[in-house]
Amino acid sequence: MSIIFTTILLLCCSELSFLLCRLHDFVTDFQDGSWPGQRCDLPVNLLRKGCGPEFLEQSEVKVEVNATIGSTQVSPRDINITLRPGSEASFIVAVKQLERYPVDLYYLVDVSASMQENLDHLKTVGVALSLRMTEHSSDLWLGFGSFVDKPVSPYINVHPSKINNPCSDYEIRCRPAHGFHHVLSMTGNMTEFTRVIKRQRISGNMDTPEGGLDAMLQAAVCQKAVGWRPQAKRLLLLMTDQPSHLALDSRLAGIVTPHDGLCHLENNIYTGSTRMDHPSVGQLSDKLLDNHIYSIFAVEKQQYQWYEELVRLLPGSYLGKLGLFQAPNLIELVLDAYKVQSASDYNVYFNITIGLRSCPDNGEDEDVQVMVRPVGYNESTVIRIHSKCSCSCGPEKRCHDDSQSQCAGTQDGASQGQKPDHGLTDDSNGDSNWKCRADGSDVDCSGRGVCECGRCVCEQNRLGTVYGKYCEIDDFSCPYEGGLMCGGRGVCVLGECVCEDGWTGDSCTCHVSTATCQSASGLVCSGRGRCECGKCVCDDPRYSGDFCERCPACQSTCQSYWYLSVSVRYCKISLASGICSEPTE
Repeated sequence: MSIIFTTILLLCCSELSFLLCRLHDFVTDFQDGSWPGQRCDLPVNLLRKGCGPEFLEQSEVKVEVNATIGSTQVSPRDINITLRPGSEASFIVAVKQLERYPVDLYYLVDVSASMQENLDHLKTVGVALSLRMTEHSSDLWLGFGSFVDKPVSPYINVHPSKINNPCSDYEIRCRPAHGFHHVLSMTGNMTEFTRVIKRQRISGNMDTPEGGLDAMLQAAVCQKAVGWRPQAKRLLLLMTDQPSHLALDSRLAGIVTPHDGLCHLENNIYTGSTRMDHPSVGQLSDKLLDNHIYSIFAVEKQQYQWYEELVRLLPGSYLGKLGLFQAPNLIELVLDAYKVQSASDYNVYFNITIGLRSCPDNGEDEDVQVMVRPVGYNESTVIRIHSKCSCSCGPEKRCHDDSQSQCAGTQDGASQGQKPDHGLTDDSNGDSNWKCRADGSDVDCSGRGVCECGRCVCEQNRLGTVYGKYCEIDDFSCPYEGGLMCGGRGVCVLGECVCEDGWTGDSCTCHVSTATCQSASGLVCSGRGRCECGKCVCDDPRYSGDFCERCPACQSTCQSYWYLSVSVRYCKISLASGICSEPTE
């Protein structure tokens, strides 16, 4: 089954009602003789000039949605588009996170010596997390891997007594330092996960930054070893109390070969750690996207700022600040990240427009394939675009006589942005498309309809109804609140809510009134902030409170006294004692 949306366009003219006569010996002169050789005109005129109905040719923009390919989260999965030069087509891709979708969660843990206590807290996470996740997923699998840093100097102590046991000075048996060790592949057996965690030992290294990004890339690209399931939402949780090395840091160890972005596991040990540099942030971002993986960073608050800068460069990542790496905190972090990434209560609609500016230099038809994939999803929409640059205009495929341009273009001058003179005695019907464009727009009917005789005919959309003078309003592409689009207090215009009087906000849920922000003095937010959606947002970060009335760090003891008493103007300070005396008028 296919769903086809077809929009009739022009090959040689700007008017929708004009057609092309492809009869090779077509009469070349109009009665008034003003437009020799032109084959494009109103159908009635072409017929009157001797062009038979079988020779009338019209071009079209065709959008074909293949509904036979199954989809669970991203739809449609397959779209075919045919475009003429200068035309465009719009369509909508819907994304929906299914409830109780399978989830794969891979714990990637820094096992350097400072993480000993944090590693102990992981021992109770598996079973507890699986119980909590039953509210959101019916199928949770966990995996585990560890990392420290590159096992070369100056990152580790290379004295023979330290290589196998970095903690020998403390009479503790530690494991050797390693770039990445894949310990447990994805499993739904929580007992096995807990058993593996209990067997883990810490390691040690010399410098403060760790090799977290190096390990993340291996966990992402070694899909077979890790056991990422094709149909599961993939979460990669990095636990560390230190920042990570970045690309070029390995020059300190004499390692200058850039990372190749491939999997290098042998017996579950990362063998490229001593041969290749740390990956760049851009390279890691690409690999996470390519493998549909969301990254979650669980870091101690001292390192929060460093990772805050990092997550801005990794699409789909989530940062959690933990005071302590205790099991309840980790579980809440995973749940919060899952809720943010899933947003299962909402459908998200992407309105996509694809246009063809011109044809290739050789004038030949061309096929292009585009893939649209939401971050972290393993489903995508494949768009196959066919550019239609030729037409059936006789053996030489020319719309006009030999002195005119080929079918791939328009009449000389028209291709440079000029509107062709159609040679009509009454030019009142010349170009009425401007009547179909909203102020400031250069697109007919908001890209969601066709212009016929100066009026928009909106497209039929399976997601809902498109309407309005310029097809700018619909009932499906805006935020919902309480089960109603725009909260029932506005209309959806080009994907944004236009709220009724007295309401504002993305989904028209905020009162315009500032009554709830007025302090006892009658000022909005005590004169120190602005009212947004009924709540005060203080301009000065030192102020807080419902009305921006509190500022513990703003004043000294003396100033505080002056502030609290309306009768006080200043106070005297004894130079000997430094004590603020009773204030005087």
